Amino acid sequence: MKAKELRNLGLDELNAKLKESYDTLDNFMFQKATHQLENTAKISQTKSDIARIHTLISEIKRSN
Repeated sequence: MKAKELRNLGLDELNAKLKESYDTLDNFMFQKATHQLENTAKISQTKSDIARIHTLISEIKRSN
């Protein structure tokens, strides 16, 4: 997900997106462990999304 798309979201929406991203990451890790995940790049993409969301949440909290 792009940062521009995330910047349009509010704090509650970002927290919901963060929880969803962690759930997705857990799912990908489980699939990797059971050798069902074909594209392992999805794991690093999801981790980057999580970091991006954390950054935006901290920016919002700092500005308030």
